[in-house]
Amino acid sequence: MTPEAFRAAGHALVDWIADYRASLDARPVRAQVEPGEVRAALPAQPPAEVEPFAAILADLDRVVVPGMTLVQHPMHFGWFPSNASLESVLGDLASSGLGGLGISWESCPALTEVEEVVVDWLRQLTGLSDAWSGTIHDTASTSTLTALIAARERATNYGQTRAGLCASAPLTVYTSEQAHSSVKKGALLAGYGLEHLHAIACDPATGAMLPDALRAQLTADVAAGCTPCAIVATTGTTASTAMDPLDEIAAVAREHGVWLHVDAAMAGSAMLLPECRELWEGVEGADSLSWNPHKWLGTILDCALFYVRDPEHLVRVMSTNPSYLRSSADGQVTQYRDWGIPLGRRFRALKLWFQLRLEGVEAIQARLRRDLANAQWLKSQVEAAPGWELAAPVPLQTLCVRHRPPGLEGEALDEHTRAWAERLNRSGAAFLTPARLGSSWVVRVSIGVLGTEREHVERLWGLMQAAAGEQAGDRA
Repeated sequence: MTPEAFRAAGHALVDWIADYRASLDARPVRAQVEPGEVRAALPAQPPAEVEPFAAILADLDRVVVPGMTLVQHPMHFGWFPSNASLESVLGDLASSGLGGLGISWESCPALTEVEEVVVDWLRQLTGLSDAWSGTIHDTASTSTLTALIAARERATNYGQTRAGLCASAPLTVYTSEQAHSSVKKGALLAGYGLEHLHAIACDPATGAMLPDALRAQLTADVAAGCTPCAIVATTGTTASTAMDPLDEIAAVAREHGVWLHVDAAMAGSAMLLPECRELWEGVEGADSLSWNPHKWLGTILDCALFYVRDPEHLVRVMSTNPSYLRSSADGQVTQYRDWGIPLGRRFRALKLWFQLRLEGVEAIQARLRRDLANAQWLKSQVEAAPGWELAAPVPLQTLCVRHRPPGLEGEALDEHTRAWAERLNRSGAAFLTPARLGSSWVVRVSIGVLGTEREHVERLWGLMQAAAGEQAGDRA
């Protein structure tokens, strides 16, 4: 494709994206396909000849969009916000168009130094001290794995260079019962073994990790000949946005010399608001933390911030220095290949750079406050409505709700909960995600899509009441 052909196709694609975004509210939220339907709509053999660009755009409408659950839709309240602001889309386009190669500072000095700047901007905006240094990973899952590897090497005095994990007593990892599944995967991939990953009990009312239970588990493991290695605390758990008490957990970590990683994947965005920072009080006692601008903040996937207090340790653990990447700049510059798992890196910083400059911090803060206010409005409606209840506190923008018809308990109530949520989702009018919280099922309402205003939350509340009422009527 020549630059001129690219120019014409690019204009057509941008127009298509703009029309698609403008039409979201009129589309069904959930994907409208059955398993295998998208694949069946595509040719089994690759194209032998050039196809017109218009045909590809037509297939976006015919095949791709019906096979998508529209997470940018203002009636999408499932999982967590997975925003893709058009400001950051422009940055993503610039990154792809430039085609930078991030294998060293020399391969693309701008990639490294723009990343250094925007990561530090976000450090300042979230109130973190200048003791933190950061980088951009793809997701918080990768950040957690990197933190667990760094913790492993500190606990074994860099055992990877000798006999690996065989050089030490069993290493143990601790996290909340409500922690994200990536902690389990990270512990597995980092070589700890799932037998040495301990899920610590949570407060039944708040869902937050219990520091006394954590301390007791560490003490028991030491007595059993194990080496406590890492704690993964969560600021904003996946099911209910529960907030682990970081100050108390950090105290336990200091007592035992254990690495503390904080997973704030969704809730990190809230820390742009000074009034929310008490939710991660004690974060300065951690060794590493991560959060995802590609969630509530609005940066397009994939963009996760990973901060550490001891970058020299991280570099020693993750460093690779093949001869073909050495240059005269070594020792004077940051080599981000030594801050994570991959060697090659995309110019992800452009997405944040574009978004922060084109949207502006004050507008982002206003949007976050809008979502918090909408969550509190819905909370007040649920609390006032007969037969409805909140299953967890609402510290941020996610609610866990139940509709409880008279006399319905246990498995029957769980079945009713999942059924009315599926009824609503199947309609295409909105999208919610059920989840287990403790021993019961709840329906999560996660507010935070860029286009979601009060009118959409009001519409959702009406749909929830109708779906639950119809489900209860069918059961009767």
